Amino acid sequence: MAEMQPETMEVAQRAFKQFTHGLATGAWQPFVDMLTDDFTFWFPMGKFHGLNVGKERASEFFEYVSEAFHGGLSVTLDRVTSNDTTVVFEFRDEGLMWGEPYKNRVAVSFDVRGDKICAYREYFGSDGKSN
Repeated sequence: MAEMQPETMEVAQRAFKQFTHGLATGAWQPFVDMLTDDFTFWFPMGKFHGLNVGKERASEFFEYVSEAFHGGLSVTLDRVTSNDTTVVFEFRDEGLMWGEPYKNRVAVSFDVRGDKICAYREYFGSDGKSN
């Protein structure tokens, strides 16, 4: 197996910072700017369930996320795991979804190509409602 390039982790960490900024504020353009033109993403449910292709589809998805979490989400990073091309971020997020208390555990996987993210996969399970 090829050794992970330091750039892989640097690019993924920069992208995750923009990703969490988007979750908190709804400002997704800096993250979208880090995506390749042939970007793909996989989401586990809802109208974006399954494989989605392209930056335009990604922009639609992240706009939808900002609508669902109008006040933004706070993120607590728990763990980062990586290999030569992929970095996985495990985190907890919390906020209001459609005005209701929301807590979740999430893993997002970023595939890195050069200085861009070429693929994203998200996996999650609810932590239940916050008290």
